[in-house]
Amino acid sequence: MTDTILDDFLIINPNGLYCKYGDFYLDPVQPVTTAVISHAHADHAVSGNNTVYCTEATHAFMALRYGRNVGKCFNLAGYHSAFAVGGVKITFISAGHMLGSAQVLMEYNGVRYLYTGDYKVQPDATCEPIEWVEADVLITESTFADPSVLHPDPVAEIKKLNDVKMNILLGAYGLGKSQRLISLINEYAPQKRILVHHRIMPINAIYAKMGYPVGRHEIYGRKLMKKQEEFVYIVPPFTFDSYIRAKDVKRFFASGWENLQVNKQDTLFISDHVDWNDILMAVEQVKPKQIWTLHGNGLHLKKHFGDKIAVKILN
Repeated sequence: MTDTILDDFLIINPNGLYCKYGDFYLDPVQPVTTAVISHAHADHAVSGNNTVYCTEATHAFMALRYGRNVGKCFNLAGYHSAFAVGGVKITFISAGHMLGSAQVLMEYNGVRYLYTGDYKVQPDATCEPIEWVEADVLITESTFADPSVLHPDPVAEIKKLNDVKMNILLGAYGLGKSQRLISLINEYAPQKRILVHHRIMPINAIYAKMGYPVGRHEIYGRKLMKKQEEFVYIVPPFTFDSYIRAKDVKRFFASGWENLQVNKQDTLFISDHVDWNDILMAVEQVKPKQIWTLHGNGLHLKKHFGDKIAVKILN
């Protein structure tokens, strides 16, 4: 046994993030022989893999999206239920990003490597809360790893809708974000009547089946929106874009990405990713000896930690 951190434990190749010591990929970008998938968003969960390890909810969402092409063999694991892939011991830890999302704790030769996938520390009634475990290496997304990026309070953002007395067209990603919005609107803008695009309804049904009903909502009807009754119509991005000339509605797009907002005045900044302070919290909780970054710029973290913690930029 050794406790030496292996610099090549994870490498990036054209198929994605690869662990040669267990011969598997984490959230591969192309179909592979063996995939460990952290959550069901399409940029992390591609179809057509031969063998997949994931949570039950992640499999349900992938099956809904991909149908027969979802993949050949699925091995479902609950949180804290360890299993082995090759020579690596793997345990799923809740990531708090969306229903079924998991951090992937990998143990090999006495060293613990924690891959976060996408994660969120803010409370969210529509998914399992984040959990923390200690690890020697923290492999963190760094989408918003910049001291100048601090996410606003999602409750304060949702309460903006209370000031809008006309119908609202609210664009949001169908999986994860829409369900969180329905829950938040029900709690903090309860006078609003929530209408949902038909493509989002089957996703909501999976949430309910998994024990996470999202709250009061109904399927969209064209006649309904002709009335001004403080409707909030939640639609996926492609529909939102097609309604660019929609009349008698206030347009919002709910996202943590500034470039997706309608304009500077009509913003709804609700992110399901960690910001700078959240990443620092993760480091404090995980207590890593090294930090490896993905999906963004790790230079700010490298500068911040200096000689205290080694930071390696994988992407």
